[in-house]
Amino acid sequence: MKEPLIDIVAAPDPPGAARWRAVAPDGVVAGVAGLWPVLPFGHDLLPPPAPAVRPDAAELSLHVEPAWRRRGIGSRLLEAVRARATGPCLVADVAVDSAGEAFCLRHGFRRTGSRRHGLLVYSEVHPAWLGELIDAEHPGYLLTHWSGSLAGPPRLLHGSAGLPGPGLSGNAVLTAAGAGGDVAAYAVAVADEFSLPRARQYGPTVLPGHRGRRLGRWVNAALIQRLREIHPHVDEIETAAAEDDAHLLAVHEHLGFQPLRRTQVYELALP
Repeated sequence: MKEPLIDIVAAPDPPGAARWRAVAPDGVVAGVAGLWPVLPFGHDLLPPPAPAVRPDAAELSLHVEPAWRRRGIGSRLLEAVRARATGPCLVADVAVDSAGEAFCLRHGFRRTGSRRHGLLVYSEVHPAWLGELIDAEHPGYLLTHWSGSLAGPPRLLHGSAGLPGPGLSGNAVLTAAGAGGDVAAYAVAVADEFSLPRARQYGPTVLPGHRGRRLGRWVNAALIQRLREIHPHVDEIETAAAEDDAHLLAVHEHLGFQPLRRTQVYELALP
């Protein structure tokens, strides 16, 4: 049954995202929902990070506290998200056989794949080893860094002059390898707006025509170093790859990401 005393209120939005809270009369937060782009930077590069989803989709997070479940709160949070979302679909990562998976199935989501998540802890990374990876020669390629806010990210265009100069301070960091004015490979990390110690990484992605040169490992190593320089409060980086993306999983493992969890990917088409 529905819980009439619960208010669904919008929370302060971090740049590029939206959040809601389900609040009880005594101020207790019974549930939360969040919405942000699947890819934190608008871009025209292919392929997208795995699993393949539309780059203009939105990623959903939704949690209801166990004591408040089965009262329609999750459904009301989802209604608020759907009213705000403008893309073609919502994408959600959920644990296997969890309450989240049952919720997705009940609300018309369809399973589209699975992911392996990994976690890198800075205290377990040897700076000299990381420096050797970054300093390795890649003839014809040049590393470029950008940092700034997700509210005003650059657009990466294949065939363009590459990335702009350093951006304004913000919670996002991008590292790219360029060749002859083209972006050949890139990786992105997003630090938490509220100075929490864990950042999220997307990629690395290497464009067709530039593969087989270890560019993914190169830009990812450089991103790890650059992220810590700009956001010294970050102690951990979480990333994910499709279950069947053996190459990306191998890159993450080589750089020191340890297995964290496995999730199912569900999508909900929006009208």
